[in-house]
Amino acid sequence: MACHQQKHCIQRCWNWTCLRPRRCFLRWVCSPLPLQPPVLIVEAFVGTYGINYGKIADNIPPPESVVVLLRAAKIKNVRIYDADHSVLKAFKDSGLEIVIGIGNEYLKDISVNEDRAMDWIKENVQPFLPGTRIRGIAVGNEVLGGSDPELWEALLGAVKNVYNALSRLHLQNLIQVSSPHSQGVFANSFPPSSCIFKETLVQYIKPLLEFSSQIGTPFFINAYPFLAYMSDPEHIDLNYALLQPNAGIHDQKTNLHYDNMFDAQIDAAYAALDAAGFGNMEVIVSETGWASRGDENEAGATVGNARTYNSNLRKRLAKKKGTPFRPKRVVKAYIFALFNEDLKPGPTSERNFGLFKADGSISYDIGFKGLKPSSASSSLSLKDVWRQGWSAPYSMVAITCAAVLLLV
Repeated sequence: MACHQQKHCIQRCWNWTCLRPRRCFLRWVCSPLPLQPPVLIVEAFVGTYGINYGKIADNIPPPESVVVLLRAAKIKNVRIYDADHSVLKAFKDSGLEIVIGIGNEYLKDISVNEDRAMDWIKENVQPFLPGTRIRGIAVGNEVLGGSDPELWEALLGAVKNVYNALSRLHLQNLIQVSSPHSQGVFANSFPPSSCIFKETLVQYIKPLLEFSSQIGTPFFINAYPFLAYMSDPEHIDLNYALLQPNAGIHDQKTNLHYDNMFDAQIDAAYAALDAAGFGNMEVIVSETGWASRGDENEAGATVGNARTYNSNLRKRLAKKKGTPFRPKRVVKAYIFALFNEDLKPGPTSERNFGLFKADGSISYDIGFKGLKPSSASSSLSLKDVWRQGWSAPYSMVAITCAAVLLLV
């Protein structure tokens, strides 16, 4: 029970910031005497807006140029799906906050062997600290929403072993451990208040939620109104999916009104957490985006719709507000994706989620500048980056200057 619900607990409940600015919070949890050990909660997200930096491509700019792009756009939160050393080196002293990933293919091994987790961290994390701000490790991606029961069974063990290895290195207070989920973990999501986890996954997800709750990790969800609209364009209002003015929907159980699907998908996750007994857990959107191009059967995948969704979403996140069901929980989201990725398999849409094209120019104008000029907007220069108030060591200036010269 929260402290504000137990006034008699007030004298033994504490909340203060640790020495790392904006990074973690030390909190005593209300409990019967004697006092329990404090829980140090790591916050791996600054502000409300982040980006997913996928690299399944052979024609995108080098990491040094990506640093220029992100700094100019004032995007500080970045997720990658691996631990690419070239990226980690380029991000050194950049001020960017990065979450790295452990691929699903490593989970089974790491789940049964903490030493493998330790080896992975010593190779891919420890050498780059503190210069590169590695703030999180995503253990797998959309594991429980997939179709491999062996991975379902391995996930919790892998998460625990990664966390325990970080603890042995005294890094658990700096680096958050998480595992993003797809909408596939839910039995249903409409209306939002009816959302629950799939019965077949409860035995796997509840222990994971219990451990996440213990270490203060939010619930990360990949939320795509685009995919929902594409699956049923005849019955879903496009404006509702694009965060455009529309009649919206009414959730009779909660008597709440939703004017966009993005908020509804987040509140569906909150409802599922509530039903599972984790109503205090924060939800963060680890992926969301809209494809600018698709196959004939991929309804809504156009440049205009992608521009509208990402522009409206950027404005919505800038307001720093919550959802109808959790109005005091400010919504945070990582946009998918930074670049179009030409080597991604699957339908055409998979290769066209980027805010930027492979050459560094913008895919469409939502207020960002590209590394190269396009028909939609002008390019940025290094002077633009520094004019916006960023500072960096001289080594970073040299690297970024070289990167711009290579691309122009």
